[in-house]
Amino acid sequence: MRNVKRKARNVSRWSFVLCSMIMAITVPVLAACAGNPALSDPRQMTFPSVEFTPPEPDRVVLENGVTVYFLEDHELPLISITATMRTGSWLDPAEKIGLASLTGSVMRTGGGGGLSSKQVDEELEQFAGDVNISIGRQSGSASLDVLSKDLKRGLQIFAGLIQTPSFEPARVDLAKLQAIEGIRRRQDNPGSIVGREFMKLLYGADHPTARESDITSINRITRDDLVAFHRKTIHPNGLMLGVTGDFDKSAMLILLQEVFGGWKKGEVPVLAIADVPQVKTAKPVVRFVSKDTSQTHLRIGQLSIKENDPDYVALAIANDILGGSSFRSRLFNDVRTRQGLAYSVGSRLNTGMHDQGVWLMRAETKLPSTQEVITRFVANMERMRVELVTDNELAEAKEAYVNSFVFSFASSSAIVGRLMTLEYDGLPKDFLQQLRARVIALKKEDILAAAKKHFDPERLTILAVGSGEALPKLLSGFGDVKEIKLAPES
Repeated sequence: MRNVKRKARNVSRWSFVLCSMIMAITVPVLAACAGNPALSDPRQMTFPSVEFTPPEPDRVVLENGVTVYFLEDHELPLISITATMRTGSWLDPAEKIGLASLTGSVMRTGGGGGLSSKQVDEELEQFAGDVNISIGRQSGSASLDVLSKDLKRGLQIFAGLIQTPSFEPARVDLAKLQAIEGIRRRQDNPGSIVGREFMKLLYGADHPTARESDITSINRITRDDLVAFHRKTIHPNGLMLGVTGDFDKSAMLILLQEVFGGWKKGEVPVLAIADVPQVKTAKPVVRFVSKDTSQTHLRIGQLSIKENDPDYVALAIANDILGGSSFRSRLFNDVRTRQGLAYSVGSRLNTGMHDQGVWLMRAETKLPSTQEVITRFVANMERMRVELVTDNELAEAKEAYVNSFVFSFASSSAIVGRLMTLEYDGLPKDFLQQLRARVIALKKEDILAAAKKHFDPERLTILAVGSGEALPKLLSGFGDVKEIKLAPES
């Protein structure tokens, strides 16, 4: 039943509208091309930009500070409620890393609102309600999916788990055991190792963005710690709700006031993550992790900018052309297609508003090809810094960005979720529209200037995870090579 509901919810009114718009553009063009051999090559086809104005949700703030976004959609008898909580693992004490994550997990599994964990699960099962709660690095999240007819009871359970979780001792113990088992297994996957260790190299192992729990820190955490973390960080004036689906706004507002209105305000944590001091080096930082694996897993990159930086749009398009766009990117066509050095290759620009972004290039390649892949990466990065991109590259990157804009609003939940994220990050609600306009106005010279400024060869960090015997020699030409020895997880 839950899977059926999820599938039905995905076929929403807004998805239908978007598909209709795309078909309205595509079908006439294809029909015209059918009789024109010069346009039969899909690489020569052009399409007008997709224009889409998303519906505007209503926003209401309850007396105790709960912020609610409403967007009705009566296509199906389903209601989705999402919650964003101003908390996060950045608040974990240094000696108890993993506390926030455990708190979020047991908020869902440990009972609450006067119900035991068994009663919560049984009631939700009776009407196919689905509730999830978790706490990540910069925020907490929760969701309720329920049939319209079961809204009141589903919302009561949902609100009880968020406001007054029970943290049953047995469920706390189980969550700790599950966390410890995950820690024991996390060094099995070289892809996971390269991602985690790369972040530690960039931010520092003790920085909230890169630090990770271990068995000792999990064992230190008690049920009282979970209770205290919830009491200290989760408050109504730090909660945003997004309500979408088959409901009446007036009736929903009364119900929300009924289940959340008695919750008293508290002191909401101010999300503040310190930047990492930038240190100039003569050569890149080069590290390797010895792991018995058939391929070398590579990460090459550096700390970068935040999403509100003036250079963000230019750097995002530069990254798209370099390696972010898969089949049409420079890295893909050079390292994979022409050189045949790697099957998986690309680049990524990860940005946010609360900590420094990360720009990186990545690949998985055969051990003997490790040195050549890094050389090609650096060469392609340097080319972005000294040459203007081509007219065709710029046009394709712009078109891809502008036409993908509509998929940020593919459903009612996506529309509301996007606005909640923007508000949480302190950005204007038309931020995406502003980015779109800036992309359209972007020039080749803007991309060159951003690449020259932010793709800094003196600040590169290079990390390889692979067979340790040969790696030091293969990496030696790029800087002073040192090994990262992973502590055994037992």
